[in-house]
Amino acid sequence: MATDLVKRAFKYRFHPTDAQAAELSRTFGCVRKVYNLALAARTEAWARQERVNYNATSAMLTAWKRTEELAFLNEVSSVPLQQTLRHLQGAFTNFFAKRARYPRFKSRKKSRASAEYTTSGFRFRDGRLTLAKMTDALDIVWSRPLPKGAKPSTVTVSRDAAGRWFVSMLVEDPAVRPLPATDTAVGIDVGLDHLLTLSTGEKVSNPRHERKDRARLAKAQRELARKAEGDGANRAKARRRVARVHARIADRRRDHLHKLTTRLVRENQTLVIEDLTVRNMVRNHMLARAISDASWAEFRSMLEYKAAWYGRDVVVVDRFFPSSRLCSACGTLQQNMPLHVRTWTCDCGTTHDRDVNAAKNLKAAGLAVSACGAGVRPQRSTPGGQSAVKQETQRATAGTPRL
Repeated sequence: MATDLVKRAFKYRFHPTDAQAAELSRTFGCVRKVYNLALAARTEAWARQERVNYNATSAMLTAWKRTEELAFLNEVSSVPLQQTLRHLQGAFTNFFAKRARYPRFKSRKKSRASAEYTTSGFRFRDGRLTLAKMTDALDIVWSRPLPKGAKPSTVTVSRDAAGRWFVSMLVEDPAVRPLPATDTAVGIDVGLDHLLTLSTGEKVSNPRHERKDRARLAKAQRELARKAEGDGANRAKARRRVARVHARIADRRRDHLHKLTTRLVRENQTLVIEDLTVRNMVRNHMLARAISDASWAEFRSMLEYKAAWYGRDVVVVDRFFPSSRLCSACGTLQQNMPLHVRTWTCDCGTTHDRDVNAAKNLKAAGLAVSACGAGVRPQRSTPGGQSAVKQETQRATAGTPRL
């Protein structure tokens, strides 16, 4: 049976000419202006208990273009302007479905500078991409080839805080197919001393990209702090130097996570992780910087979408499951285990590495959930003294190999 091809974005850097950079900068400004105008109109209507949809804001855009004040909107391609209205509609859809907060206005300094073009707004022939309102093709650095015969459905042009220009093309990738099924499963425990600890006993070191560039970042930030607010050109240069250091850190972190998640997905059929609330964990000011540098949330996101691509399963275990305090050999639950305890010995005589033991317990719990839907949320102790967690884990994992 034929399956739908996976749509995948391929992102490349490009170097615009002065004319192209000016045109795109105008487009970014117009996109931001239209988004904010439409959001203001919908907010006012919401206060009057009226509903305004995409079609209504599209009609507003036509009217805005006819006014003298907003006539400059006619100078750029209409496609990105229509797309930003669609993005606003999606933002309101997510808000009404309680998946996101109320949409916020775009800031000239803080919001991402980008514009999205659909097929009517660009031409892609013989590996050359030309956008609407432009005569010359973009000078793209083809760091990797597009899939053979690929035809982009959308093209997104963006500029980051470091002044780098990117173009992202959404295409169907026939190379992304479900991998042959295997019987391998792995439990994954994330941490700071080691980025990942696997149930196999393997430990992946934490590269700590932010710490390695901390001195360079501090120097750039000090230079920025010395620039006066009104010192436009010099302050802008100092700001870009800070942004370049941040970009270097983010690029290296993302590259490492991509390689790591791809390997895990290719080698295992079932991947079991813990449901961590990173947003709450970074409130600990002693660990916030290290947790942010580890980027656990981005790791989980990559793991989930790649597993969906290649026919793998990601099982998320409840965050309250006592994976570190539960003996993976006999199932006994320890009462207390401070963070500084890295190895411990159970009453059954088994000595555990804290992280490896947690990864083994995550794997067992994940397989139990997959097999019979058993819960892994810790419960109160039973009157007989034996932990309900121990009873449930032993019952749920019955018949599965003991790790």
